[in-house]
Amino acid sequence: MSGLLTLRGLSRPVLGDLLDSAERYGKQLEGRDKESSELAGVTVTTVFFEPSTRTLLSFQKAAAHLGAHVMSFNPEVSSLEKGESLRDTVLTLSALGSDLLVVRHGGVGVPGLVARWTGLPVVNAGDGRGEHPTQTLADALTMRKHFGALEGLRMGLVGDIRNSRVARGHLWALPTLGVDVTLIGPRSLLPVANPWGVRIETDLDSALEGLDVVYLLRVQRERGAAAGFPSVSAYASRFGLTQTRLSRLHPSAVIMHPGPINRGVEICDAAADGPRSLILEQVANGVPIRMAVLAAAMGAE
Repeated sequence: MSGLLTLRGLSRPVLGDLLDSAERYGKQLEGRDKESSELAGVTVTTVFFEPSTRTLLSFQKAAAHLGAHVMSFNPEVSSLEKGESLRDTVLTLSALGSDLLVVRHGGVGVPGLVARWTGLPVVNAGDGRGEHPTQTLADALTMRKHFGALEGLRMGLVGDIRNSRVARGHLWALPTLGVDVTLIGPRSLLPVANPWGVRIETDLDSALEGLDVVYLLRVQRERGAAAGFPSVSAYASRFGLTQTRLSRLHPSAVIMHPGPINRGVEICDAAADGPRSLILEQVANGVPIRMAVLAAAMGAE
């Protein structure tokens, strides 16, 4: 595997190998000797044109644990501010010795362009409304560790699906891994087309029954997701995981969210902080899964 731009078309064995590799790295991180030298001599450069906390830091931590040298590009203090083009910027990063680029950008398909321009392995860390492959893999790892297997799990993806790159990655990969996915949200936030052939529901209350995983998506107001609702509270009353809805979940059901959380909008405090929540486990599992992806991208796995 040279880079990771999308999960679309990846087979169950390929996805399973990445999850297995991440499990091994996770055990390594739990031990006394957390560092390896698999990517010694490799320079991994994080190129983030959008804000990030979890994804950026976990990629940097993952690369460091593999023994790589890490460079971080900040567009706000770069020559982009002087008018340099994106193409010239990434070619400069290549000329400075980058061996692999981790790219987040607001434009769909930009990581693929960067790979084509530079000829380097590129890992997509989120491209606009496109996809967020390593978030999907971290979530799959979290579910597999919690339930023991993915086959037959029933997940409800709730909320702003139309604008969510996380949802799109989940839809390309999770059914391949055996997860039964249902999309739940208002018509204005559901995808116009359904190439995945999954169930779609517009009433959260009727869809909650029988779910193993309730996956709340952030309402992306910066992408116009609030349109169609007179207020945030109106959205929360129809599609937020409130305390009342929380009490109706199956006893073994869990709650997930990719972050950052809009408390009181998608999710109440009791759901976010309670024993059903796997949100912080999702964050923690981002490190070993990104170790697995970086290693595979450089041919170390």
